[in-house]
Amino acid sequence: MKRIPYGICCLVLAAACGKSPAKQTTTPPEDTIAAAGKAKVWVTTGNQVKLLQPQKDIDITTGAASADAIINIDFAKKLQEVDGFGAALTGSSAYVINKLNSTQRQQLLQDLFDPQQGIGISYLRLTMGASDFSLADFTYDDLPAGQTDPGLTHFSIEKDKADVLPVLKAIKALAPDLQLMATPWSAPAWMKDNGKLAGGRLKAEWNAAYANYFVKYLQAMQQEGITINTITPQNEPLFEAKYPSMYMDAAMQAAFIKDHLGPALQKNKLGTGIIVYDHNWDHPEYPINILNDAQAKQYITGSAFHAYAGQVSAMTQVHAQHPDKGLYFTEISGGAWATDFASNLDWNMSNLFIGAMNNWSKITLLWNLALDSNSGPRNGGCQDCRGVVTITSGGNITRNVEYYAIGHLSKFVRPGAFRVTMTGSAIPGLESVAFLNKDNSKVLVVLNREESAKTFAVTDGTHQYTYSMEGRAVATFVW
Repeated sequence: MKRIPYGICCLVLAAACGKSPAKQTTTPPEDTIAAAGKAKVWVTTGNQVKLLQPQKDIDITTGAASADAIINIDFAKKLQEVDGFGAALTGSSAYVINKLNSTQRQQLLQDLFDPQQGIGISYLRLTMGASDFSLADFTYDDLPAGQTDPGLTHFSIEKDKADVLPVLKAIKALAPDLQLMATPWSAPAWMKDNGKLAGGRLKAEWNAAYANYFVKYLQAMQQEGITINTITPQNEPLFEAKYPSMYMDAAMQAAFIKDHLGPALQKNKLGTGIIVYDHNWDHPEYPINILNDAQAKQYITGSAFHAYAGQVSAMTQVHAQHPDKGLYFTEISGGAWATDFASNLDWNMSNLFIGAMNNWSKITLLWNLALDSNSGPRNGGCQDCRGVVTITSGGNITRNVEYYAIGHLSKFVRPGAFRVTMTGSAIPGLESVAFLNKDNSKVLVVLNREESAKTFAVTDGTHQYTYSMEGRAVATFVW
């Protein structure tokens, strides 16, 4: 008789008895990975193959991170509150949007302002009167040469009723919580020492009247159902241009705010915030000097910056001196001088969105929301600027690189979110910023500046996920 090996015999007997053989048991390691939900991800690549495109959800797990490169986020340590992201609804932008037929216009506004169907722009900048992107020069109280209007009896926002207000009201219907900043390029010519809208300075004798000009503007907009959240006293106050502009150094601006504008807003019970400077990163001493004046500071909400000169770190310099006041990034334009999509995406994300947020900004705004295919209409100034979108005479719309750059934050980081602390060693080639929304959803934006793909893990100390990200790309993660 052939002998059956003992092990097989036991198996046979167990099967015959209807029993399974005993399984070997071991104690699992303490860091066993367990499923803990999903993270959603949207990607834009420099080669434009993916344009704010949703990708496959990522598994979130518990336990130790599985990649060498780790992004550590501490969602309990909140930094600045975010007010929003967007661009400027200039006179030119409103004009080209308003020329669209009702169906085209509604679709475009949905693409721009609806966070579900579009990119959810949440903050706009308005020009008080004409800028270099208006149909013509004007302020709200223009008079023939030699005449003055101390009581502002001729004040009127009638010119904004052609395009700006209709478009703005249509936007507010889609995005009722949209915040607004308003900025003048020039005081009325009769208030200035050169009698012109281009260049010159505000005469001291008209400081009180000019403060009342702001009050009348804010009240007129309220009557139209529009609340202006913030104002700046002057766009680019250190630059006198051939289009509407006005010089106003730091001492002049401080005096105007503390002696006239601040008290006028307070007297009229206007809760509009005053934001100083509104010019390039290369002169952080301008807002610091104003904020050092305690009488002026009491009326001031924060400082605003443009990116045509200097470095984004200037915003942190101001924050270090006056951490109780907000920082705001309010203008930069793309244009025909820089047409490479990948390079523009990289620069915008590094400096204006990830960069400005990591340097304490509460907002990031670009310049024209929309322009036509001839970079206009123009009113002097930039001849080859690019809007967030381009609208052709036939109504075709091109979403430019700026649309996707804004969208990577505006769609996901909603007003009232907080930037949160990120720790751990820097990962070469990667730049990132993280936020916690009011609904407790978490957002991480990552830029890969290198040509090659990068694999990294994201952890909050309890949960983690791993992702391999293409080169020259931006990704937004939401979980």
